[in-house]
Amino acid sequence: MDKWSLFQRFLITENAQISIWDFVANSIIVLILSIILEFTYSRCAKSLSGRKIFASNFLLIAFTTMLIISIVKSSLALSLGLVGALSIVRFRSAIKEPEELAYLFFTISVGLGLGANQRIITLLAFVILMGIIWGRSFVGMKKQRQNLYLTVNAIGANKPTLSAIEALVKENFKAYNLNRFDESGEQIEVAYWVEIKQSSDLEQFNAKVQQMGEGIRVAFIDNKSF
Repeated sequence: MDKWSLFQRFLITENAQISIWDFVANSIIVLILSIILEFTYSRCAKSLSGRKIFASNFLLIAFTTMLIISIVKSSLALSLGLVGALSIVRFRSAIKEPEELAYLFFTISVGLGLGANQRIITLLAFVILMGIIWGRSFVGMKKQRQNLYLTVNAIGANKPTLSAIEALVKENFKAYNLNRFDESGEQIEVAYWVEIKQSSDLEQFNAKVQQMGEGIRVAFIDNKSF
C-alpha cells in the first residue's frame, strides 16, 4: 500500500469521540461568559446606538464557534472540509466601529478556546480582559453618561439648515451621531443620538435652537436600547 492510500485511509478512519459531558460543561461556560460579555458591552462600549441589539448576538456567535471547533477537532477530514466551506462564506455584516469588531473577535476567541477544551486559559484570559475593560471604564467615567434621542423639527421659509443644527449639536453635546435627515419644501426634520454631560445641556441647546427662528420643535427621548 503506497503512502497516498495510507493517508486516504487515515482521513476516513481517524475520528476521535466527542465527550458529551465536556460539551455540556463548555456550553454552560459559554452561556455564562456570553451574558457577562453582553452586559459589559452594553455598559462600557462607546457606541451611541444599538448596544443591546448588537450584544444579543454574542451568545449565538460564541456557541456556534464552540460547536464547530468541537466537531471538526475530532476529525482531520472535517477540519479540511471546514477550510473549503469557509472559502465560500463572506462576512457581509456592516461594522460601524472598530470596537464592534474587537468584541466580535473576543466572542469568537471564547468559542474557540472552549471548543478546544482549553477552559483554564480561556477563563483566565476572559477575567483579565474583563478587568481591563471595566477598569478603563471606571477610570475614564467622571460622570455617568446619558444617551438620548434628539429630534429637531422646523416648518417655515426661514427654517434652519442641517449644517447650522449640527453645529449647535457639536457645541452642546459630548458625542453625537446623525440618525435621520428629512427635508421637503418648508419642513426639515433631523434626528441624532446624543450623549449629554448634564441636564443643563438640554436647556442650553433648546434655547439656542429657538433663537434660529419660529416654529422649531425640539424633543429629547430616552432610548432603552443603550
